[in-house]
Amino acid sequence: MGLKVAIQMDPIQSVDINADSTFRLALEAQDRGHTLFYYLPDALAWQGGSLTAHGHRIRVQKDPAQPAILEPREQVDLSTMDVVLLRQDPPFDMQYISTTHMLEAIHPKTLVVNDPFWVRNSPEKVLVNDFQDLIAPTLITRDLDAVKAFRAEHQDIIIKPLYGNGGAGVFRLTAQDGNLSALFEMFVQTWREPFVVQKFLPAVSQGDKRVILVDGAPIGAINRLPQKGETRSNLHVGGTAAPVELTERDREICARIGPVLRERGLIFVGIDVIGDTLTEINVTSPTGIQEMERFTGINAAGLIWDAIEKRKAG
Repeated sequence: MGLKVAIQMDPIQSVDINADSTFRLALEAQDRGHTLFYYLPDALAWQGGSLTAHGHRIRVQKDPAQPAILEPREQVDLSTMDVVLLRQDPPFDMQYISTTHMLEAIHPKTLVVNDPFWVRNSPEKVLVNDFQDLIAPTLITRDLDAVKAFRAEHQDIIIKPLYGNGGAGVFRLTAQDGNLSALFEMFVQTWREPFVVQKFLPAVSQGDKRVILVDGAPIGAINRLPQKGETRSNLHVGGTAAPVELTERDREICARIGPVLRERGLIFVGIDVIGDTLTEINVTSPTGIQEMERFTGINAAGLIWDAIEKRKAG
């Protein structure tokens, strides 16, 4: 029997149908006979214990000019849905956090993927700190003296926003770089949160691997290669995707974190690995499944829906 699926996401008409993971998940759901309802995060309304959203029933299609055919706008009680895909892009800000509180009103009767409680409590650059032996030396702070001491110890460092995404606001500072104080001032004026300081990993020149996990188990990976002269390898900032195999170290990392992800209802997760080092655990709106499918032939979206349907079956 087909499921009633709601998708909370950014505007669907602007997606890249050949790269967007949410579009691929919607297409796979449709191919399985599930019906789709799409809405924007701002369309949520929580009143009298009822969570509703104004949106559109849709049919997705592989047409870059019109990725989705939208029916007239209507209001839907999200508790009548079988599944809600929580798929808007970060930033992971108070607007994002507020939607997770609202979605908890219907979960788990309506299965929200990923679990909104654990999405809120497992930010990408925070959760990794539960696995100290898998990550590079890392500091989370707003204290300049702490940053100076960290750079004095590790010489070559990366500074980035704690809740940033897509490679935005990522800076490399060597021991000789005189911009630390000025950069620190910019960070504290731009963001109220602490920021992340990490030891620079030279292995990034060989790529930043995105490993896809479904219900805690790795299903494949892609390598993201930075442009020449660029520290960041994110596809959003010009990195290129390349095929790559999972190594024994990758599987060791996944074996460590997989049970935690499974227990928390984090069904679709993308982790980032540079060399032998875990750098992020992406749970808000992971990407990369279309690239992985093209390189490997693995139906990643199908495996994600297999896991969702299994959870719904109980």
